[in-house]
Parts: sequence; C-alpha cells; structure tokens
Amino acid sequence: MNDVKRGRGRPRSVVPDANVSTVQALERGILLLQALAQHNAVSLSDLALQVGMPASSAHRLLMTLQQHDFVDFDENTQLWHVGLEAFRVGSAYLSRTNLLEAARGPLRDLMEVTGETANLAVIDNAEVVFVAQVETTNPIRAFFSAGTRALMHSSGIGKALLAQMPRRKLEALLHSAGLPKYTPKTLSAPAELYADLANTAQRGWSYDQEERYEGMSCVGAAIRNAHGDLVGGISVSGPSVRFDPLQVAVIGQRVKAAADLVTLTLGGKV
Repeated sequence: MNDVKRGRGRPRSVVPDANVSTVQALERGILLLQALAQHNAVSLSDLALQVGMPASSAHRLLMTLQQHDFVDFDENTQLWHVGLEAFRVGSAYLSRTNLLEAARGPLRDLMEVTGETANLAVIDNAEVVFVAQVETTNPIRAFFSAGTRALMHSSGIGKALLAQMPRRKLEALLHSAGLPKYTPKTLSAPAELYADLANTAQRGWSYDQEERYEGMSCVGAAIRNAHGDLVGGISVSGPSVRFDPLQVAVIGQRVKAAADLVTLTLGGKV
C-alpha cells in the first residue's frame, strides 16, 4: 500500500536529466505550475502526463518549486497543490496595475444595482482570466473562481475587449485560439462573430447570451489603462431567465458606466 501511494506522488527513483539546461528547466517548471493551477489537487503521474514529461523530471522540478512554496505536497493524499508563494506573486501583478483596487468599489456597486454577480477579468493573450468577483445574494447565481480562464469569443468581457481591438490584432488572436463551440449559441462562425462585435463596439457593451454555458448570460464592458491599452473588463453574469431582453440594454449601460469609472480611476480616457 505504501509503495502505491509513493508512486502516485513521488517516483521510486529520480534520474537526473543532463540534457536540460537552466532555461529549459525554468520553462518546464512554469509549464508545471500552469498545469497545476488548473486543478485543485493532482497526482504526479497525471500532472506529468498532462505536460508531456517523465514523472522523474516533473518530480525534480516540483521539489524545487516546493522549496520556494510555489507548490505544496500532501503526504496523506499524495497529491500536489498550488502553493502560497504563487498567490503572492500573482497578487503582486494586481498590486502593480492597481486594477483590483480601482475596480473593487464599482464591482460592489454594480452587483447591488443589478442584483447579479459582478466580475473582473484581465487579458492574457486570447483569453480572459477572472481575478475578482462580487457575488449576488441570489441563491441561484454565476460563480467564477479566481484564475478561471475563458476564450474571448465565448465571454462577455472577452467580446467587449475584442470589439475594441484593431482588426489585424483581432484576427491574429482568433486565428491563434480558434472558435470552439461550447453551446448551440456560441458564435463560432467568423462572420457571425464579427457582426456581433460591430454591435458591441457601437453600443459600448457586449452581450453573451448562453454562448459559454447554457442557461447563463453575461453583459460586459472593457477597461483601459492610462496608456490607452486594453487591460481587462467588468461584467455581470447570472441565469438567463433574469436577463429580460427589455432590461439588457439598461444592464449594459450600467456595466459600461462601471468599466468607464475604473478606466478613469486608472488614469485612462473614456
């Protein structure tokens, strides 16, 4: 029994890989940390399989990360977890941008005025990453844990950002990520998506109508920093039954006003 448990969390023997340079080791360590962030807990064998490296190499890198508290290992379950230092580093990014601080009040106010969960997300290549949320008190509500990712074409915040991008950058992002279809309503045809983005750009807010999750809708707007760069967005999300078509435009204006307030707080121009 002990041997089986050890096999799940640690290899029986660790064989040094002489061909791995310092830079390659760093890259592999980052890949492991990124993969680990997708799980609450994961075994060594599953993690190594996911990133495509030998378990012995993965274990050696995890041990280094563990020494610096970027990952944790549970001896009882033989599973690996993201460590506290990874959170501290991620929090330092938000502190540098001041985005989280600038959005805290508008998020709370937006939740109170709409009655729906308010979200904050930042750009990461062709994805948005949710970094903060103020949950509604409604028993049935949307929830995105910090670190949740979504491709832009299937996200309210993502579509709000895409609508503000130059056409060349927009096409490059979509080409790199593709347009996977998550629900029957996902805008997976380029012409269909471009038409929606044109409407989004004109009114200043986006509408995700069950395009990522069936039964859930979202309205989003983009945020810019003092340099005019798109840095993220704000949205409200919840069950589609509470997004009355007659009220969506009102919600959209409120979401846009909240995003504009964050932009102004960051020193940007609306």
